[in-house]
Amino acid sequence: MRYQLRDEQGATRSVAYLMLAAAPVVFLTGIVLPDTHPVPWVVAISLTIAFMAVGGLFAWKRPQSVPRVFWLLVPFVAVGTIAGLNLASHDASAGSQLFYLWPVLYAANFLSHRVTAVILALVSAGHASVAFEVRGPSAGLSDWVSVTVALSLTAIVVASLRNRNDRLREVLESQALADPLTGVSNRRSFDLELERAFASNEPLALMTIDIDHFKSVNDTWGHGVGDRAIQVVASCLRTAARRDTDVVARLGGDEFALLLQADRLNARRTADEVRAAVEAVDDLPCGTLGLSIGIALRPDHAATADELRIASDAALYEAKQGGRGRTAMAHPPTPRHAVSAAG
Repeated sequence: MRYQLRDEQGATRSVAYLMLAAAPVVFLTGIVLPDTHPVPWVVAISLTIAFMAVGGLFAWKRPQSVPRVFWLLVPFVAVGTIAGLNLASHDASAGSQLFYLWPVLYAANFLSHRVTAVILALVSAGHASVAFEVRGPSAGLSDWVSVTVALSLTAIVVASLRNRNDRLREVLESQALADPLTGVSNRRSFDLELERAFASNEPLALMTIDIDHFKSVNDTWGHGVGDRAIQVVASCLRTAARRDTDVVARLGGDEFALLLQADRLNARRTADEVRAAVEAVDDLPCGTLGLSIGIALRPDHAATADELRIASDAALYEAKQGGRGRTAMAHPPTPRHAVSAAG
């Protein structure tokens, strides 16, 4: 969404801090320092200070009570207030124009580039209305160009840093959810995806996969070959995950999971394809790999994510107990018997 507010929590804190900081500054520059104090001016400044103080405290203490649209409108209100006060006081000094920096920084950091451009245009217009009237055409033009360019460059730098931080955060989040050896999802990511999948009404199949005799591979050929074997299995599982909603994960060691939107027949077919693809790899020093696979289905074998994990793990255990290199399909739970192996 092009007008979307990013980091609402950070935006609320920024608004609170800026408004609370601006209140005493406006009091100092609007009432204490001027030589004259016209009553209308004092009233206007007092109302502005009160609004900033109350608004800042409210944004700080109860941000959840403020409508979301408020955080989007804040820079527009700020620009209008600053321009109005500068016009009323005929103040075109550098100090008065620096107040425009606050809404520009806010927009560049928390709003879209398009909204930031609109804020810059409004700031430029507000400053021009004061600069040309107070300083005349020549000096006003010079002042207007200088302020507009400075604020525009500031917005560009802040927006660029924001984009860079966003990209870095995305990379870190991706790394936190991915297995570093294979690039597939890790256990944390898989748990999140499984819970998300259960929110839909689609049939689900969970396959839990172990590499047969993997400890012997590591002990005999070394961890380098073991890592290569893990990568081969992960690659074959990724090939089998044809839908965007399918999830491949390495749960730890040589244990993998494949979550599919599939019924019994398609889950069985996919398991056979994975085992055949792994067995077809013949360039490993340790020779051909074998897989043991346990399959559990929703709704056939489980009503919750935890039940599906348990049923799939139990089916995998049956497959390994049955001689490995085979697939076991879970059965609906009964008081005496939860799963049964199927060749």
